[in-house]
Amino acid sequence: MFAEGAARLSALLAVFASRRVLVIGDLMLDEYIWGRVSRISPEAPVPVVAVTGESYYPGGAANVARNLREFTPHVALLGTAGNDPAGERLLSLLLNSAIDISAVLRTSSPTTVKSRIIARNQQVVRVDRECREPLTAEQTACAVSHLDRLMPAVDAVIVADYGKGLIAQSLADSICQSARRHGKILTVDPHPHTSIAWQSATAIKPNRAEAFLASGLPPSDPVLPVLADRALLEAGGRLRRLWNAASLLITLGEHGMLLLQGEAPPYHIPTCARDVFDVSGAGDTAIAVLTLALASGSTPAEAAQLANRASGIVVGKLGTATVTPAEMQAEIATP
Repeated sequence: MFAEGAARLSALLAVFASRRVLVIGDLMLDEYIWGRVSRISPEAPVPVVAVTGESYYPGGAANVARNLREFTPHVALLGTAGNDPAGERLLSLLLNSAIDISAVLRTSSPTTVKSRIIARNQQVVRVDRECREPLTAEQTACAVSHLDRLMPAVDAVIVADYGKGLIAQSLADSICQSARRHGKILTVDPHPHTSIAWQSATAIKPNRAEAFLASGLPPSDPVLPVLADRALLEAGGRLRRLWNAASLLITLGEHGMLLLQGEAPPYHIPTCARDVFDVSGAGDTAIAVLTLALASGSTPAEAAQLANRASGIVVGKLGTATVTPAEMQAEIATP
């Protein structure tokens, strides 16, 4: 990167600490069961994992908040957690990270838990425990009340929709209307299997598969170079018209990211990842850094560059990881 460009991105990073961000979305608990494998089970052709330890992290939209918290102390969450041990553990983790959970609703539904069994730095299996229930009318009204309370004090809002029931069209409409009314940055990480219409968001960040699903186009194999991928460009164009988003950032895994905005030509950012150990949570890191950059006065292209670099760092870590400002500064300084 040219020195001028690196200096600009570094200056934007310095602003992150003053930004205030509200995250709205499905909250989960990520459980990691660590162990070692020395034999195959005599009961079935599967490895026997001898457990050596367990660790827990905020997951889903809570992981977006955790990523934000690395850069700014001003992070709030709006979502739901069950009145169960998993919910208590999740809220305790969030409180220990000094994340504002005053807008987290406690419900009778069980907290979503994703358990990953890891042996020899490889994921053996993932077990999901979840109950997808939409909010009641009373819960939706309570969520909107929290939204109205928090919106004036934040610089940006992130919606992380994991399709677990929190985000319905009525709440999405309230979020979009409130963000417009207060002039706030609004970014969305959409779920491909919902039909939520996001109108006039600042930026929306689907991955390639999600872009094809949401646009109604059949999926196609990637074409290189990315800017010659006509099917992808058509899907992106449809989504921009459908959602009326100022910017659309499509994440492409090992092929980087594609930014579509206004009348500007499509902009491809190659991946910065050097080693890939675990892609879980990379999208959470990307939407967090993208939003902080936009709220700090970056252009969409600068925000996409920073999000791409953050994702490249986090996939080199095992588990639901985050990126630190020091790691970002070092990455920016790397030619």
